[in-house]
Amino acid sequence: MKILLFGGTTEGRILAWELTALGHTVTVSVATPVGTEGLEGLSVRVGRLEAEAMTALVRDYALCVDATHPYAQVVRETIRTACQRSGVPLRRVSRPPSDAGKAVVVSSGKAAAAYLKNTEGPVLLTTGAKELTDFRDLDPARLYARVLPTHESLEACEAIGLPHRNILALWGPFSAELNAALLRQYNIRWLVTKDSGAAGGFSEKLRAAQETGTKVLLIRRPADFGLSVEALLNELRKGEDL
Repeated sequence: MKILLFGGTTEGRILAWELTALGHTVTVSVATPVGTEGLEGLSVRVGRLEAEAMTALVRDYALCVDATHPYAQVVRETIRTACQRSGVPLRRVSRPPSDAGKAVVVSSGKAAAAYLKNTEGPVLLTTGAKELTDFRDLDPARLYARVLPTHESLEACEAIGLPHRNILALWGPFSAELNAALLRQYNIRWLVTKDSGAAGGFSEKLRAAQETGTKVLLIRRPADFGLSVEALLNELRKGEDL
């Protein structure tokens, strides 16, 4: 079967190799070059797609699999619409939600920034470079950002006036021990994160915060219903109707 897989995530990389091993012809679509890591030797296309371009692309496949990030709500909707327009079956692969523990839960990055205006102490942002603009009205000297080591990430940090000494350009995964060390090193009082699940190291962040007495500000995950990686693979192994 010819399958188009929207990935760039841990689940996307696993599925790309597993589906190929099952004999399917797989093309993986990722938004940025960073998403190609771990996909060497597979058919990969790079770049973000608008609705019309995505619809045209999807038409060439027998199945579309959406394994994008749990917070990529706009992309998920674009994929869904493209598949509906093209009449191509769609399967969504999602991560199970995590236990937020004692975290303060907010609805968005902007809500997190508004909450932080009434707090004190250094803040570690681990929500990704794209969300940094939500925090641009806070004192940049107070903010630390852990982002991917790419030009785009560094530019996003500079765009909100973040001091270069406050930019932590690192590639995960991060253990609870490393998270705790960073929280201690920079005397972090507030950790801002998303519920990225086990694949995104969320539990390691919570453990580190608990160990260091750091308060957690969690941006609530959008509603996301789908199959697990194994459930989708089982469906395809059995040759069930799509």
